[in-house]
Amino acid sequence: MSGTTMGVEEEFLLVDPGSGRTVPAAPRVLARANRRPPHAPGAGFHAELLRTQAEAVTGVCAGPAELRRQLRAGRARLAEAAAAEGLRPISTGTPVAACPDPPFTEGGRFARIAELHAGVVAGYQACGCHVHIGVADRETAVAVVNHLRPWLPVLVALSANSPFDRGRDTGYASWRMMEQARFPGSGVPPWSRDAADHDRRVGLLVEAGALADPAMTFWLARPSPHLPTVEVRAADAAATVDEAVLQAVLTRALVRRALAELAAGREAPRVDDQVCAAALWSAARYGLEGPGVDPVRRVRVPAALLVEDLIAHVRPHLEETGDLTEAEAALAVLRREGTGAERQRRAARGGGVPAVTAMLIAQTVQGAWSPGERVGSIAGRR
Repeated sequence: MSGTTMGVEEEFLLVDPGSGRTVPAAPRVLARANRRPPHAPGAGFHAELLRTQAEAVTGVCAGPAELRRQLRAGRARLAEAAAAEGLRPISTGTPVAACPDPPFTEGGRFARIAELHAGVVAGYQACGCHVHIGVADRETAVAVVNHLRPWLPVLVALSANSPFDRGRDTGYASWRMMEQARFPGSGVPPWSRDAADHDRRVGLLVEAGALADPAMTFWLARPSPHLPTVEVRAADAAATVDEAVLQAVLTRALVRRALAELAAGREAPRVDDQVCAAALWSAARYGLEGPGVDPVRRVRVPAALLVEDLIAHVRPHLEETGDLTEAEAALAVLRREGTGAERQRRAARGGGVPAVTAMLIAQTVQGAWSPGERVGSIAGRR
């Protein structure tokens, strides 16, 4: 059924646990991680643009419990492989410690991207959490993306987990969004009439020489280039498994709301591109700690209110999949503990880069939101 299945792609940085510096060891780590059969059908580990990065993907999941199991298993296997090389994976949107620009991963496509984007992509160690929701076909995917557009900045604010960039505090909650903004085909996607219109837009960027190929867009939501899914790439790399699951259940609910609107013959609102850009910038700058922008009403409001609006918008769809309690519990912990960006800054005040690195390792590998707390414990807290 359309809008039911989900899967997640998680990007990680490989770091030296002592210094926190990224290490270009992905080929060796990935070879170790892939020696055994997949931990779930369709799951696996893949290279990213730079050799300091590694990706873990889940298979197709029917619900949050299955997704959580696969995410934990993927992180555990990647951590085991990294540890064999004296390294650790950390889930953060950008590198915390100062480090030189790493080499690119070998391969024809990566080489084309490096040559095309030159200095813009040098050192681009940005990591995200990508959510895939199954839909019937490409036409449906494009129509759903139109409905998602006003809500993508809220997903960014909830996931903000990249305040530092190579040894400096950027002043942003999600510096990853600023890194992505340097590329053509980034940010909130444009409204498209249909799949052909969407493909024409992408084709023009490729023809103009701004993209290496049609799969290179950095838009925060798109029809997947190779799967029958809507792919939402708004979130920074999720610090904990539960934060990745939260992004997945909220994204699935947004897709289901969009499908219901389409079934009722209601077209997506054509929110202004520049207002969407302002909303995205505000989400990246402040996360949940400051103001946000409502792209539909075109007003500045507290980011926390936009989260409430999002839950109200998708509540019936969270209820019908049984995900409402899951989402509310995760949001309660997020409000109490703060976003990943807030937690990184709190750790830095107590011990600088080493403290941030230690916290990120714990959150990534052990699943801790804060010292002594384990991923999955929120599900039983009411």
